[in-house]
Parts: sequence; C-alpha cells; structure tokens
Amino acid sequence: MEKSAKDYVIKTNADGSTITVDDVHQVLLGMLKDIDALCQRHDIPYFLNGGSALGAVRHGGFIPWDDDADIAMMRADFERFIPLAIHELKGYAIHCFELDSRYNVMIPGMKIRKKGTYIKEVNTLLPNLINECDGLFIDVFVYDYINPNKMIDFLNRIPMYALSPIIEIGDLTKINFKWAKRVFMHHAKAYGKANKGSEYIGFDLTWLFKSPLKPFVFRYDDIYPVQYVPFEDTKLPIAAHPKAYLDMAIAPSWPQLPPENKRFAKHTADIRLDMKDQRL
Repeated sequence: MEKSAKDYVIKTNADGSTITVDDVHQVLLGMLKDIDALCQRHDIPYFLNGGSALGAVRHGGFIPWDDDADIAMMRADFERFIPLAIHELKGYAIHCFELDSRYNVMIPGMKIRKKGTYIKEVNTLLPNLINECDGLFIDVFVYDYINPNKMIDFLNRIPMYALSPIIEIGDLTKINFKWAKRVFMHHAKAYGKANKGSEYIGFDLTWLFKSPLKPFVFRYDDIYPVQYVPFEDTKLPIAAHPKAYLDMAIAPSWPQLPPENKRFAKHTADIRLDMKDQRL
C-alpha cells in the first residue's frame, strides 16, 4: 500500500509532536490558492513547474513525499507579477533580485514566503536572507524565449557560466558583487528580448543547474495556453501538453513511481509552521 503524505515525518518536536509532509502540503496549498487568485484577477498566465506539475498529472495533487512547490511564468508576466504580489499578497514576503540585491540570482527568480513560518533548506546554495522572513516558500521560475539555433543558444549561455563563480564566491564570503549580478541579469533579459516570438521557450539563462548543451527547452505551444486541472481540493494550471512538458522537465519515465528508497522529503533541514514572533 502506497504511503500518504501523512506518513512522511519531516520533524519530531521536543514535545513528541511531529510535522509531516501533509502538514507542509496544507500550508503550500493555501499559498498556491492565494497566488492563483492574484494571477486570475490580473490575467497573468502561470503554470505548475517541475515536481509540482508531475504531482498534478500523476497524483492529482502534491507528490506524497514532496516538500516544496514550484510555479513558473514568462519573463514579461513575471515583471508584471512583482508589484502586484507586493501589494496584494498579504501575509507574505516577496524575495527576488529586483527588490533586494542580496538575492541569489542563480536560484529561481522569486521566492514567495509565508510569514509566521520558518524553513531551513538542505541545499546550502539557497541560504535564507539574514534578518528577513525565512518562511515556507513557493519558488517562481522564470521562463523566456530561446533561440532555436543550438549553437547560438549555447554561446549565449557561456557568459552566465563565466560570471557564476564570481557571484558564488561573493555569496560564500558575504560580499555582494552587485555589478556581477546586474551584468548576469542584464544578459539573461536581453537574450529573451532578442528572441521574442520564438517558437521555443525555457528556463531563462540564469538557471545554471543543467548542462548548457542540454538546457530545458520547450515548444511554446506545448505550454501555452495553460490548462486548469484538479489539484488536491482545487484546480491549478499546468502545461497545455503535459506529456511533452514532463518528458523534458522530468524524464520520459515520469509516469513510473521511483523506488521506495527514493521517496522522501529532500528539501527541508528544519521547519516550524506556527511561529508567532518571527522577525520580518
């Protein structure tokens, strides 16, 4: 019998109580609903990304052992989304480079954090901002237009990989190399603008956690227009052609469940869901 999200314990508290993946899912679901309501009010297309899209298609909601949630939108929609999120997502902190130059530009374009909660991630490349809201979050990935010529695309990715060690050293040494981040972001945005209208889109050039020879690239019409599908007790948007999307975003074997020893919450090092005195 397959385990449910309630069976995956993330943390055992000092009093013996536990926090399960299901507890995390309940918070994340509320966050997704708030974000979806904002996007629908302002006609901002977005879609579930990566494992969240896989969960929607394969499980009708969250993957039972997955402890995070990801969405994505095109760069132009992301730029419209930022000021709206600041003013309309009450009870949240909006973290992105456009609002805070300390933000790590080599991670998802934005983290939308739930105030009154706390999470410490396993991945040390994703540190929480000092003295800022470090609550449970939704990652927002930025997609942009891609040149269909693989060589041109590859050559445009090289400057990003060249700048990344400088930015990473700065993060490790607590030195904010703003100039490097600005050049990094400028090049990524300029590349998308230069290819506006292309039949191909993908993770924008800031995402370096994949070979530059085999980036995440999708046909525009495999993702748009997005479609709403059942997700837990609501409906949320996924790519227009989910198989084509998931074959690239996950792997062609995505319909198969991983072995049981691979089914565990992998993002969370520490967590609290009911903080009342979090510094904001």
